[in-house]
Amino acid sequence: MISKSQIRDIKSLHTKKHREISNRFIAEGVKTVLEIMQQRASIIKELYCTQEFYTTNESLLKNNTFTVSIINSKELSQISLLSAPNETLAICQIIKPKLISPNFDKQFSFYLDDIRDPGNLGTIIRICSWFGITDLFCSPTTVELYNPKCIQSTMGSFLRVNVHYIDLKEIIAAHTIKNIYATVLNGNNLYKENVKNGLIIIGNEANGMSAENIKFATKQITIPAAAGNTESLNAAIATSIIASEFYRNSL
Repeated sequence: MISKSQIRDIKSLHTKKHREISNRFIAEGVKTVLEIMQQRASIIKELYCTQEFYTTNESLLKNNTFTVSIINSKELSQISLLSAPNETLAICQIIKPKLISPNFDKQFSFYLDDIRDPGNLGTIIRICSWFGITDLFCSPTTVELYNPKCIQSTMGSFLRVNVHYIDLKEIIAAHTIKNIYATVLNGNNLYKENVKNGLIIIGNEANGMSAENIKFATKQITIPAAAGNTESLNAAIATSIIASEFYRNSL
């Protein structure tokens, strides 16, 4: 059973304002919640789940200190943002990113310039995790990490990637970065460039990179199209292709 006050409190976390005020966020779905339980259970404050989820994972749930409430599917749908709620929802404490000192000569990373779609950000975080990128940099205008759709899209990968919101000029002022790549439509062919470790800028889904940030680039690259009948690639797909090529060149 879930009370009306609990429902109001949880639904308030559907908005960025209340997530920031309370320092909490929502994680939904069996895979995501189980990954949090197994990797970083200390951030979970409350967990709501169906009887089926509780029975299947009883031993894991009993070994943790957070509050567990068994609710039915109707109650779960009242607090969920998903069109088809999936057995469990956790209220978690927002994670502060670790302070870092990246060496861009020995690793590559991405800077997201005004990415607005939470699904794209979540997928890019998964891509970073896959290719061993532990720090992802985002412009202050990039969509919030703790947007529920973003957390859902990461499939737990947000636990392994530090996401930093910072102006590009601040990164450049604080670190020596020999190679800064701008991803543009008319840049050099990605596959013909001898790409090296550094920072790769991915632009906004509709407008590409800002003029202010393009000027910081030392090189401009593009993913060549085999046919010219498609205007552009999705930002997350482009990031995946670029990450694969940079990783290949680093081996």
